[in-house]
Amino acid sequence: MSRSLLRGVNLRTNAHQLSPASFHARRTAMVQAFKDGAYLADPEGRGKPRPNPMTDPAMMEGMMGMMKGNVAMMVPQSLIMGWINAFFSGFVIMKLPFPLTPQFKSMLQSGVGTRDLDVRWVSSLSWYFLTLFGLQPVYNFILGSNNAASQVQQQMAQANMGAGMMGPEADPDKLFLSEAENLEVVEHHCILDGIEERLLASLGA
Repeated sequence: MSRSLLRGVNLRTNAHQLSPASFHARRTAMVQAFKDGAYLADPEGRGKPRPNPMTDPAMMEGMMGMMKGNVAMMVPQSLIMGWINAFFSGFVIMKLPFPLTPQFKSMLQSGVGTRDLDVRWVSSLSWYFLTLFGLQPVYNFILGSNNAASQVQQQMAQANMGAGMMGPEADPDKLFLSEAENLEVVEHHCILDGIEERLLASLGA
């Protein structure tokens, strides 16, 4: 649905780059498809009330599985963080080879109470967080997309998605109809209109 809707937005945004015949043909076809519900997953369900996700057993089972996965990943990560904080609290393990502003001190020197320490020094706890969340592409390449670090980083997105399930969802049919109205009121002006006169005028000047 989002890709089909994005096509309408792109057509409105880049309409000036198309010839009048091409734009009108595209607009007519797209507006008709939007009004007919051609891009809807269930065209027969237009106008019917949307089911409540909380009453769908499959949806509830998926949400419970998501919560179990989050808890299963939070426990080992919390244990590792506690172990590092207990045995290596206050340790600095490396010095960055480039200068940084003092604003990075709180991020790079977590657990270190020395105020005069150079901001380029990195504490053990800060390095753990940097490697866990900052090297995500490397983890995905070496360990695969289902590694622990990847799942931990997805927890916030999963929580937001779960919160979105609780609230009302946007009606795709209304979105398509609204975009169809936006396309119908577009005043088309091609950037190639009068290009010959403008070119001759610029050369003559």
